[in-house]
Amino acid sequence: MTTRFLTLLLCLLPALGLCAQSPARSADNGDGTFTNPLLWADWPDPDVVRVGSDFYMVSTSMHYVPGCPILRSKDLVNWEMAGYAVDRYDDDPRYDMQGGTLYLNGAWASSIRHRDGKFYVAFCTPYGWGTDRGHFSLCTADDPAGPWERTVFPEYMYDPGLFFDDDGRAYVVHGQGTLYVSELAADLKSVKGEPVVIWDTRFGADRKPGGGFGLEGAHVYKRNGMYYVLCPAGGTEGWQVCLRSRSIYGPYEYKVVLDDDSSYPPNGLHQGGMVELENGDWWAVIMQDRGAIGRVPCLLPVTWKDGWPVMGADGRDAVTYEKPATGRRSKPSAPAASDEFDGRRLGLQWQWNHNPDPARWSLTARRGYLRLEAAPAADLKTARNSLTQRVQGPLSEATAELDASGLKDGNVAGLAVFEDPYAYIAVRQAGGKRSLVMCDNGRVAEVAVDSLPTGRVWLRARITDRGFTARFYYSLDGRTFRPAGTEMKMGLGLPWTANRFALFNFTTSAAGAGGRADFNWFRFRPR
Repeated sequence: MTTRFLTLLLCLLPALGLCAQSPARSADNGDGTFTNPLLWADWPDPDVVRVGSDFYMVSTSMHYVPGCPILRSKDLVNWEMAGYAVDRYDDDPRYDMQGGTLYLNGAWASSIRHRDGKFYVAFCTPYGWGTDRGHFSLCTADDPAGPWERTVFPEYMYDPGLFFDDDGRAYVVHGQGTLYVSELAADLKSVKGEPVVIWDTRFGADRKPGGGFGLEGAHVYKRNGMYYVLCPAGGTEGWQVCLRSRSIYGPYEYKVVLDDDSSYPPNGLHQGGMVELENGDWWAVIMQDRGAIGRVPCLLPVTWKDGWPVMGADGRDAVTYEKPATGRRSKPSAPAASDEFDGRRLGLQWQWNHNPDPARWSLTARRGYLRLEAAPAADLKTARNSLTQRVQGPLSEATAELDASGLKDGNVAGLAVFEDPYAYIAVRQAGGKRSLVMCDNGRVAEVAVDSLPTGRVWLRARITDRGFTARFYYSLDGRTFRPAGTEMKMGLGLPWTANRFALFNFTTSAAGAGGRADFNWFRFRPR
């Protein structure tokens, strides 16, 4: 094969849609070391468990559906999606965007454990942001891929840490500020007795003279007959605390086991779980807030000194470490991001914004395409069947090919960077004419193409953690991309929820219901 032919082929591949896709960033350096973050994307409040020689991690997902994402790894460094603990939320019609929305609700601060061949995932759901009301859920399955059974408890056990003791009894350590221990009934369907306080904000005054500090995000362990409760304190710029006692009910003493923000100042490493390897080594998966890109998990070694776990290198983060001694070899990898929409099921990287309407989306109506049918909505924040996945740092790019020839008047279909604020590049149809617009939080910033010559268009969004900005681009031939509109400043108007790439189609007029947007593919590239 000649050099000239290779050059010609490489030029043709993008036009043919056959170009190889770059994988998402991997923490694995390929030389026996890894560099944090473990996943440079929004996998907040991580908890981890080992089952045999495999590891499983669960994360907060809030209002996104399916909920409670679960990842799997053989070496604690390279991860893939395994499934979700919640298919949809039937708790309230607002999860279907009927009578309102339920942003920030859903699954918070999940905990994962395994016992007697079953997986258990626990999480809390608040009744609105900033309230002290909600409920607790416990999901069970034989396999992380499902099916899962969910039990909803009336009790609100905030940030629940599920724990199975040696005698088979089950407990949840929970709370925000004040920590409680609640025992579950033997059938794990109800709470047994009253909660017992094990920590309140009066404690820890030796660290904060004049007053103590609150704890949350609890995870519970038992080692050499001692109970350990691992918790964050201090919020985004906080630190990691460990409690220990000879009894699950206390009294507990405490020690700060990690207090370091050097890898992304001023945000400290805080909130996560620990896991013991088959060889007896311990490691911790712990998050760090990286602004609009999300709360990213990091992996730190744990050493035991005087009966206390110490994270990192003597309580500090070294950022790059030797890989855990799991005895397993894995190629550098990360959870999938791109999707050609060739299968009968969506890739596990995708989550809907609230419960989807199954009658208005399909992977089979037009083989090889994701079809989204428009439903009436005031704007993108109330549009059903918006399909999302995480943006990734430090710089990432998403490109989608859209066939907009099936749109109706009033339809708006395209590619967004979604949060509050949001922005998108989209095809908008009015009066039988399709135009290409860039919209910044509900305001049209530019009509990039007044009248599209064809229904086929390529849309691109690129984000960076430098100032947390996003830019949008379009192409009419799949090769040459032009910028459109203004630079978006990504924000966090939905607290604790990172920005996401989103594919969407909604209509601002009832007559436009049922208009079709066909997405041929979505391709992700780290930059």
